[in-house]
Amino acid sequence: MKSMTIRGKIITVFAIFLTSVGALTIFDWWSIETVQQKVTVSEFFEDMFNNILEARRYEKNFLFYHDRRSLDENLIYINKAIEISTNINKDIERVAGKEYHRFQLDLNDYKSMIEAFVSQQDSIVTEKQDESIRLKGKAIGDFAEKLLSLKRERIHLALAGILGLPFVFLAIFVVLSMLIAQLLFNRILKPLALIRRTIDRVALGDLSPIHYEENAKDEISMLIYAFNRMAGELESKQEQLVQSRKIAAIGTFTAGIAHELNNPINNIYLTAESILEDYGTLSESEGRELVSDVLSQAERAGDIIKNLLDFSRNEMPSFTDLDIKDVIQKALKLVKNQTMLSGIVVETAISQDIPHVLGNFRNLEQVFLNLFINAIQAMPGGGSIVVNASRTPDQTIKITVQDTGIGIKPEDLEHIFEPFYTTKAVGRGTGLGLAVTYALVKKHGGYVEVQSQVHSGTTFSIYLPVPDKGGEA
Repeated sequence: MKSMTIRGKIITVFAIFLTSVGALTIFDWWSIETVQQKVTVSEFFEDMFNNILEARRYEKNFLFYHDRRSLDENLIYINKAIEISTNINKDIERVAGKEYHRFQLDLNDYKSMIEAFVSQQDSIVTEKQDESIRLKGKAIGDFAEKLLSLKRERIHLALAGILGLPFVFLAIFVVLSMLIAQLLFNRILKPLALIRRTIDRVALGDLSPIHYEENAKDEISMLIYAFNRMAGELESKQEQLVQSRKIAAIGTFTAGIAHELNNPINNIYLTAESILEDYGTLSESEGRELVSDVLSQAERAGDIIKNLLDFSRNEMPSFTDLDIKDVIQKALKLVKNQTMLSGIVVETAISQDIPHVLGNFRNLEQVFLNLFINAIQAMPGGGSIVVNASRTPDQTIKITVQDTGIGIKPEDLEHIFEPFYTTKAVGRGTGLGLAVTYALVKKHGGYVEVQSQVHSGTTFSIYLPVPDKGGEA
């Protein structure tokens, strides 16, 4: 059955089961029919035995009381016994074998002796005749009793065989059930569990094929073959996809740098050109204003470069033991004026027993500062920011920053951590804030999650590991 499909195997197993049930049913019917026939024959044996007993009873009446009418009754029952033995002679011979012929001779001799007494006018029976008729009567009586006993034994054996049929049914059912269970487990459930585990690995980026030893052509094997082929195709295409995404990222990165730096540099150039052209006619206040514009634009360009360096810096910052409450409170103080001017209410819910973390104060401050600024810019008409910090059961600290702003569109949500990707208006963001946040959290051994709904607000969740007893993150 190895080369059969699962459907074919199931059909075959059930066909065997139905065939076995049918065969056992027919055998059961035949056994019951056989027992019924044996019982019927046994009834004939019993009738013959009873007739012989009656004949012998009248025989004793004649021998003891010399009642010649008993001879007539004796002959009636003997003739009935002879008639029954003649009708069922094959059954008697099948049970008694060669003894049947001896029984026939004895029965006929017994009848002849009785008939001889009937033909005699004298009622006197000699001792020799008495002994002879008694022996013949006993012989046919013993044979009839033995015959009946043998038939009953055969009936009991047949009944015992029928009583064993339910156990045969049970054994066949158990064997077929084990075959079906083995088929379901080894050929369906076990491979499906393997496929499920492999799909979980694929979700994590592991495209290694399923190692399946079977070479059968059933449905599961074909499914695994198709899955391995798909995984192979995906793996071969993945490198091309990575390369194309790298090229696209470089393009976005280059365009972002050019766009972000071009604006302040262009403003510096125009302002410097104005100073050069109108230098002699500018008043002191006008000159200071133009120089202030140059410094402002230069500072803006410097911020862009600083964010870019923070994003691309690979070295691990120095970590110290930090109270995350202090980091959050310090970041909130830096944006306090902005929240007040924008009409934003800030609420905090930080657990008192929250453990310390190993981290860089400046980096984590930058993380929360970026999130707070994003929340403020998402609520130009006012709103609220809720900051929560608590310890999770899986030994991490979860800090959430929830706002009631405009939210993020689903198509933008998967790109918000990409560098230079921004949904803000020109001049309001560089597109590096969340990318820097993601990179800094990752350097601390944590990760970032985001949930957002348009016009309902956004929630950023920062997960940081709790140091073990050795003091390492």
